[in-house]
Amino acid sequence: MRTLLTQFFAVHDVTKLRRAVTEQAGSCGLSGPRLDDFVLAVHESVVNAVQHAGGHGHFTLWTVDGVIRSETSDDGPGIPDRFVDGSRRPPDMSSTGRGIFLMRRLCDETDFRTGPDGTTVQLTMRLPRNSRQRMRRIRVSADGRPPRRFTT
Repeated sequence: MRTLLTQFFAVHDVTKLRRAVTEQAGSCGLSGPRLDDFVLAVHESVVNAVQHAGGHGHFTLWTVDGVIRSETSDDGPGIPDRFVDGSRRPPDMSSTGRGIFLMRRLCDETDFRTGPDGTTVQLTMRLPRNSRQRMRRIRVSADGRPPRRFTT
């Protein structure tokens, strides 16, 4: 397991946290629509904690066994059972209820643990098999002349 990011957050941290998740998930190999989907799902989990669970929470992002996983936790009152399922699309005119629906549709796996002492949401995306970036050799020259055989 490799922890990429861990922090407490409040409403003023949401944008910075979204940018950090985008950067970290991208560096792990997520790209294109899968990166967009994961970042949007994470954003929904963080915004739900801010809006419905006291305005703050804790966020962790890590990789393990070919996946990237986020965990958003709060100490709010819990999510009512009718929302946790998230299997039905909310009505078009509804102003709430889309977050869990989106998280479940956008990620490869979702897990909700909720109760009167708080909620923990884990979101998981499989990473591409070729997500390990190879180190490239860089030729170094200190005197401005073409480098000799020294490489790092």
